Amino acid sequence: MVGEVLWSLRSACPIPSRLSPHADEVQEWLLDRLPRWGFPLDAEAMSRLDRAGFARYAGRLYPDASEPDLRTVTALFTWFFLVDDACDGPDRLPAEQIRVLRAGVLTLLHDGPRRRHPGFGGPLRRLLVEAWRTPRRRMPARWRLRFADAVGDHLDGTRREAVAKESGRAPGVGEYVSLRRATSAAYVSYPLIEFVGDRTLPDAVYHHPLLHQIRVLGNDLLSWYNDLASMERDRTTSGGHNLVLALATERNVPVDAAVELVGERWRDTMVRFQAQRAAVPSFGPGLDEAVTAHLDGVANAVRGTIDWTLESARYPTHPHP
Repeated sequence: MVGEVLWSLRSACPIPSRLSPHADEVQEWLLDRLPRWGFPLDAEAMSRLDRAGFARYAGRLYPDASEPDLRTVTALFTWFFLVDDACDGPDRLPAEQIRVLRAGVLTLLHDGPRRRHPGFGGPLRRLLVEAWRTPRRRMPARWRLRFADAVGDHLDGTRREAVAKESGRAPGVGEYVSLRRATSAAYVSYPLIEFVGDRTLPDAVYHHPLLHQIRVLGNDLLSWYNDLASMERDRTTSGGHNLVLALATERNVPVDAAVELVGERWRDTMVRFQAQRAAVPSFGPGLDEAVTAHLDGVANAVRGTIDWTLESARYPTHPHP
């Protein structure tokens, strides 16, 4: 059932599929670098990371990035996935430890690598120091603040989810959708569109209500697709933090029926997403090209998540029906 819906939504997605020509080379670079950052990875763990294909995910979201920039965003993506693994599952970090981790991460992003925080060290810190070096040097202060705010919001969402799991309280649909927008890290990926394109949108444009709404819809589309793909795993580990499971509980329907409901919700949201992209006004000849690149990047995040989810070993296999 889930596999059929995943492939049906892929077929219904009007956004073209794209992939960087550098993706596989950058994946090899990542596997070479991870042990140098101090991660204790045996052959099985390295194989699992290779099959997950984080560079291919980054390459689908930023298909026009130069190879050096794709290395940077791949390193950042890998950091977020490793943090996600540490914060999820049966051996997850407690909420208080996530709060301390967040404080340490924000200290590094705001103040640079020379400022240390007792809650953040080891290989994860070394990886983030490496990944943050180029954006910190190249991007203006307003962009760095925008990125750090997105990271802070993401980690706070991760902490709030951990608190809910520790209390054993499953969220309702409305609460879950709001929290999922933070835990997905989509809002972290959006400023990186400006980084790889070497163009920074003014704050007034970036935070324009219509552009903000398009980013929200894009976040929902990629998050709900991911929820469908991870639903079977989430049934035992998520404490109800999955849109399928939240809908099944709130509407008192079987999980298979909730899968269909999520598929319908996704299709309706895609129609709104496309309509709102088409309704974006002109911001003037000096900005329209950058705005178009930004909107294309948000769309790439949706389609890239779909394609990568179906090819990555990180998720259960969903063969084409």
